[in-house]
Amino acid sequence: MAYLPPHKRHLSSTASGPTPNPPPPSLSSSLRNLSLSSRGRGRGGGGRHPRPSNKIIHAAGCISRWSPIPPFSPVPEDGDGDGEEPTLRLEPFPCDPVERKTGAKPLALVASSPEESSSGSTAAAVTAIAERFLPDLLAAAERAKASLAPKEEELVKLSLVARVGKVLFQTQPGASPVSLDTLRQAAKAGEDGSKSQLHKSFYTNVPSECLDDMEQSVVKRMGLKFDSSKEHYHVKMFDKHRSDSTMSCKCTVEEDGSLAIHKVEWNQVRHLVEDISCLFKGLDLRLMLCTKRILKTLDSEVENALKSLVSSAVIDPDVKGGLRWPLGKKSIGERFSIVAAQHTNYKAFRNETLRLKLRHADRFDHRSSTGEVSNEVTFKLTGMSRGLEDVDPEEASLKKMLEYVVQMVWDNALNYKIAP
Repeated sequence: MAYLPPHKRHLSSTASGPTPNPPPPSLSSSLRNLSLSSRGRGRGGGGRHPRPSNKIIHAAGCISRWSPIPPFSPVPEDGDGDGEEPTLRLEPFPCDPVERKTGAKPLALVASSPEESSSGSTAAAVTAIAERFLPDLLAAAERAKASLAPKEEELVKLSLVARVGKVLFQTQPGASPVSLDTLRQAAKAGEDGSKSQLHKSFYTNVPSECLDDMEQSVVKRMGLKFDSSKEHYHVKMFDKHRSDSTMSCKCTVEEDGSLAIHKVEWNQVRHLVEDISCLFKGLDLRLMLCTKRILKTLDSEVENALKSLVSSAVIDPDVKGGLRWPLGKKSIGERFSIVAAQHTNYKAFRNETLRLKLRHADRFDHRSSTGEVSNEVTFKLTGMSRGLEDVDPEEASLKKMLEYVVQMVWDNALNYKIAP
């Protein structure tokens, strides 16, 4: 079947699903001919099923904040905030998903001056990030462990990750426009920044050249070895009896082309999010601590519903998300319904304390009828995640690992520009 771009794709309930081709040898080559699908403002197919209140779950006491590196210059007591940062400016950032949703380009903080080349710039950034992030990381890990009541049916793990992308700011309807002074106040607020009215997001779609270069040369410089290459389909299901969460089924493809459930998880719960605008780099950095909740056992009704919804899915590379459902097969009774689908291919590289995932993701949200194709770079800090789960974490060891990861990411993964 000839390739159809996303905006010309049509769901069909009669076409048969071809057996998918194996992942291509180059991570980004398969997406060079794909364009970012537009996000609309459609209400989606919620129908008679109540919609989840939020796809992203934040734990009680979660800190979500932002800061620039290097930090803002001090403002004189009689100075005007916006007039004291001549090298910084807010610049409209072309981002189709945000523009389709809000009707306006988001803003990114950029530096007007050339990149600083002093030998101490990396060391200064690493020290600043570690000193700011580590104390709150230790506190957030303790809160997370204290709040996790043991459940026989769940396996709960702490997960610390670093992601690269772009920190974007948006003006909320009826609110004052985002300005340098607004950002300065948000950066100064520290953990109170979680209560700020500033609306920020982290855009994780990076250029395909970034993934190519990471795969071909960066992993070697970082001392990482190839770990695995996998293809998965993810089916997200909403259970009306658990309206605060959604279940995600990670599925593999059987030899006959059908899907088999490999793992079932609840939404991750975030405990700490640190977004950093790296002003003299092409990309920005996010550090995040969350808990993964893997379901070990399911009651019979939920298990049967998952199997029925997954087995009804038809693999179709010409639809957003890679999966479609025949008419009437996207829900079961009044309780269960499909809310999203995703097709991913990734390669992973690792050493003793770090795992790098280079991933292509093709997503479709059935509630809003919107899709997105993205290239993503994620560092899983596996050594730190294990250390944080200890009864008495070793702060010195964790600090050393954090500084190592931040330096590796700073030197190797943030030098790519997202072109307009």
